[in-house]
Amino acid sequence: MTTPTIDVQVHAYERDHPGRPWLGTLAGPAEVTGDDMVAAMEEVGVDGAILVSPFSMYQYDASYALEVYEQHPGRFGLVRPFDPDSDTIEQEMEEWTSHPGVVGARIMLARIEIDADHPGINRILAAGSKADVPINVMCSGKLDIFRSMAKNNPNTQLIIDHLGLAQPYEPPAPDDAWSDLPDVLALAEFDNVAIKISGAGTLSHKPFPYPDIWKPLSQIFQAYGFDRCMWGTDWTRAVNLLTYEQGVEAFRVTDQLTNDERAKLMGGSLEKIYKWSPTKTD
Repeated sequence: MTTPTIDVQVHAYERDHPGRPWLGTLAGPAEVTGDDMVAAMEEVGVDGAILVSPFSMYQYDASYALEVYEQHPGRFGLVRPFDPDSDTIEQEMEEWTSHPGVVGARIMLARIEIDADHPGINRILAAGSKADVPINVMCSGKLDIFRSMAKNNPNTQLIIDHLGLAQPYEPPAPDDAWSDLPDVLALAEFDNVAIKISGAGTLSHKPFPYPDIWKPLSQIFQAYGFDRCMWGTDWTRAVNLLTYEQGVEAFRVTDQLTNDERAKLMGGSLEKIYKWSPTKTD
């Protein structure tokens, strides 16, 4: 049986309109609907994706992601951000995880001012553990807080977003793009931590197929093992740096991966960690 190709992080959103206004902006086109995202995936043979409700636009409102799932129920697993300052975290997690297609939750450490001992953090992690869903954490620049989270919540599956590194919205990639890599590698000591190999091409200083990303990526693969690594594009955030096809094909054409490693990285590990697989029902 062939392992499906699954993108660990994509976004979809409507144009800004009064019915669902944007609360901020996200790098990318004026609109990328669920239909648009499915079409992009179809064109390059991606079977499914984890659809992450974009915090920049919708904050903690995942209503559009739920609509996309209703239109394409076999293509997307759903993740939405949670607010550590909410008084109803447990009820929100129970409600969120009751929806078909929901596979996880997210904490935006990199976008909010918060301390490691903030009670809302542990409440989200405990609620995720109870619901048996992983918590995705955007933690670039906050790896010390993430370390405390992983250590204090060993029964919660945590996922490091985007290699744990700050990634650009416009070219070129910063000269010190991989400077926090040693701290990212150190987090592999926690068995409950997995990592998204998402947006890696945006950190390259070379054109497609981004040959300079493989030396640092190989260190991550060695530290975490392929069973805890999940490939993704972070589409559409990456739109100004590479095309969707390039984000996919860079991992297909490289000779740095064996067929078994590629199968795990581009779908197999995700199936186990999120307990989800795509089905083409639409």
